[in-house]
Amino acid sequence: MVYTEAFISAVKAIWAHKMRSFLTMLGIIIGIFSVTALISVAQGTTASVTSSIESMGSNLLTINIMDRRTSLDAKDIEAISELEGVGMVSPYVQSTYTLRSSISTMEDISTYGVNADYTKIVEYTLATGRELTDEDSDKRMRVAVLGSEVATELYNTADAAIGQEISIGGTRFTVVGVLESEGTSSSGNEDEMILIPFSTAQRMMKNTDISSIYASATSSDTVELAQENIEDYLYQVSGSEDNYMVFNQSEVLESLEGVTGTLTMMLGGIAAISLLVGGIGIMNIMLVSVTERTREIGIQKAIGATRKDILTQFLIEAILVSGLGGLLGLGLAYVSTGPLGSVLDMTVEIESWVVIVSIGFSLAVGIVFGIYPAIRASKLNPIDALRYE
Repeated sequence: MVYTEAFISAVKAIWAHKMRSFLTMLGIIIGIFSVTALISVAQGTTASVTSSIESMGSNLLTINIMDRRTSLDAKDIEAISELEGVGMVSPYVQSTYTLRSSISTMEDISTYGVNADYTKIVEYTLATGRELTDEDSDKRMRVAVLGSEVATELYNTADAAIGQEISIGGTRFTVVGVLESEGTSSSGNEDEMILIPFSTAQRMMKNTDISSIYASATSSDTVELAQENIEDYLYQVSGSEDNYMVFNQSEVLESLEGVTGTLTMMLGGIAAISLLVGGIGIMNIMLVSVTERTREIGIQKAIGATRKDILTQFLIEAILVSGLGGLLGLGLAYVSTGPLGSVLDMTVEIESWVVIVSIGFSLAVGIVFGIYPAIRASKLNPIDALRYE
């Protein structure tokens, strides 16, 4: 029996029991779909967060003071801004408040206290109005710059918000600017936030400490120099390297890639369990098929089929069932990427290597779980097989 005849025989056997074959494939279909979809979602999430971090600029430095006994003030901010390699510096504090306008109310909106350089450091673009100024912070002015969604929710349009009064946690502020839409980043929805002068925020939040700072290097070539100089300055102020942390974007991205890589592997591993269950289903059905076709196997051997021919026929049948299940699972994953991307608000794409791995894994499952039934069928004694009823 040549391979072509074995293939045709396997196809006929599958077609003769269409429903049983489909139910056998179902485990593989679900497994391949789960693996492909989960890995693609994990990669889409990674790409989305990475893009958001990179959009903040390659020159960004994030400074966090870990020890409450280490207290920075305005003089320290000025000193850091004068260090070699450092460009702009902005301290920031953050809290959430209920916002009220004459039209609408929004709850739990992130409110950031920052100085005039903040929007330049994180590369935000102003849609209308003006940005915060040094004078706003010096005089503790009650002025605010709104994210695009906040402006739309509270005043319908960005232009309508300018000059209006808004209540932030019960304190009245005047809207002086509205930002362009920035989308979602690793820190959340950038369009659902408010920027107010740093000194004003400190008084509102009753927080006189400066524990979080954004800074930018003068260029991408001076990021490491700026980071080293900031770390040296903070060491002199605090006396210990454990009291502060300074991150540049490269370090953040490396940490992110490590975490998301582990997450992707874990999700893929969990989904792969269903493939093993599907493989066990294939083995079970193939053993049943061997029992049902015992007399057929005896006839084939009686007219000259070798053990190799019988093994090949049943192994091809197992591989076909598993391979078709893998293709159907991939097709289902491709159909689902659009709706998944819409629900999760991200781009979900199935990369070519995921397709290759999925198909390869499904075929491997067919071989591994089909080999035992195929060997069992090939070892049947032709005389006993012909007597089987």
